[in-house]
Amino acid sequence: MKFSPGPDPDFPRLGIRDRYQFPLPETWTDNIIAIGGNLSPGMLLSAYEQGIFPWYNPEDPILWQSPDPRCLIFPESLHISATMQKIFKRGDFEIAFDRDFSAVIHGCAETERPGQDGTWITHDIIEAYTEMHHLGWAHSAEAYHDGKLAGGCYGVHLGRAFFGESMFSQKPNASKAAFLALAQTLFANGTAFVDCQVPTPHLVSMGGQEISRREFLKLLRESL
Repeated sequence: MKFSPGPDPDFPRLGIRDRYQFPLPETWTDNIIAIGGNLSPGMLLSAYEQGIFPWYNPEDPILWQSPDPRCLIFPESLHISATMQKIFKRGDFEIAFDRDFSAVIHGCAETERPGQDGTWITHDIIEAYTEMHHLGWAHSAEAYHDGKLAGGCYGVHLGRAFFGESMFSQKPNASKAAFLALAQTLFANGTAFVDCQVPTPHLVSMGGQEISRREFLKLLRESL
């Protein structure tokens, strides 16, 4: 079966009360769970509730993924290094939440990353998550330096789970400051874990640890 790049224009748009049943976890043998569909709110909510998220290149159709193992940060594993503690104490950055979601997601899309050709945050992704922000599910954290946005991160918050999507920095440690401040606030308000999807040295340094997909799905069901 041949798929066109990006969202399928013939797939029905799902509203916030609509749900789509992805293949059951018992049938999952790969990280890619499904192909196709669109990024409407009901489709995205369905995916996150089932431990799945969209991650694909611009030339690909939507690929719905659930990595095994999964990288999570828990309240007890969150690590704030001595360097970051000094940065917070000095007040190097002004931290804000949901002040400028659009600037954050565009910053994530436009930041060049070593070893990557282009970005997976396409116009369709920006449009979809901006709509999710307006609906109250997608949130951003911003780090400002001298009044200018220096870095930030964004993700989706459902129940007691936060699903981190991307972060960017225009000044050293800005994205870390935004992410750590967000994580501290989330955990202080009862969030059970921050889903980091796949590990990177950056995330591991802040407390990211891998668990099996089976264990993740169990924790997800409990947190929702």
